Amino acid sequence: MSGFFLDPRRLLSWILSHGLSVLDFGLVLLLTYMLLLIIGERRTFWMVRGLIYLMLASVISDALGLRLLGLVLEKLILGAAVAIAVIFQSEFRRFLELLGKGQVWELFQKSSPTPKTDNVIDELVDAVKDLSQNRTGALMVLETSGNLDTKVFVNPGVMLNGEVSKELIQTIFQTKTLLHDGAVFIRGDRVVAAGVILPLSERSTSRQLGTRHRAAMGITERLDNCICIVVSEETGSISLASGGNLDRPLTSSKLKELLEAKFSPSGEGEVVTPSWGRLGRTIGLKGRLILEKFSRSPSATPKDRK
Repeated sequence: MSGFFLDPRRLLSWILSHGLSVLDFGLVLLLTYMLLLIIGERRTFWMVRGLIYLMLASVISDALGLRLLGLVLEKLILGAAVAIAVIFQSEFRRFLELLGKGQVWELFQKSSPTPKTDNVIDELVDAVKDLSQNRTGALMVLETSGNLDTKVFVNPGVMLNGEVSKELIQTIFQTKTLLHDGAVFIRGDRVVAAGVILPLSERSTSRQLGTRHRAAMGITERLDNCICIVVSEETGSISLASGGNLDRPLTSSKLKELLEAKFSPSGEGEVVTPSWGRLGRTIGLKGRLILEKFSRSPSATPKDRK
């Protein structure tokens, strides 16, 4: 078998005879990789992975002549593709816009966290510290990268576009104000909106967690490019929600440490798409294993296979 790869003529002959299959496989692989770049989030990566598994199962069923199973899988693939297109409509819209502008290569550029100066983080932490000491409930949504899809909000709230400050945040969450029940949406160093109503998490939670905690879990479950700060009205405890999970209870110093790590220019989120070099090595290894498997003669003896 090793002679197959050492003989350039045999290898070239195989590539030419299976040229269309190789091209087809390469284009599908490239399209899948670009799709992962568009999404770029760990939580949604598994959905795309499930769709790929369905596609592979459909191809195998067609190869084995299982027509009924193939028909069912085709319907499932179509439904899953439509569902993914609806869920990621903003990402697909961005892809089509970049494609129309001829700027597809921007998809390969990593999105960096939304920069926040030390002053903004200090203002946030000071406000949270005072709200916690006074046991004033609060909920803040902080955009971490890209543009947050505000269509997920149940109610977008009231637009403010004010500079982040300790006084503004404390004023918004005073119980006598009209906006204290909702969340505050913060982008960069601006308070974009207040009184925002967020979707609640459907996961079962502890009885100690109130509506604010469920809302923080709900929005971070749906959107990976945001985090939420929660101050409990009953206990004054501080929580930080990310990816649908709560980190609690936190001290003000620990909250500042987490925010600085999250919004530092050198901080990078979890990457779900491999680099081109790693991708090439993976494809080469897997491709060689597949070629070895299908190039073996059924009548080959164990001695010949070594």
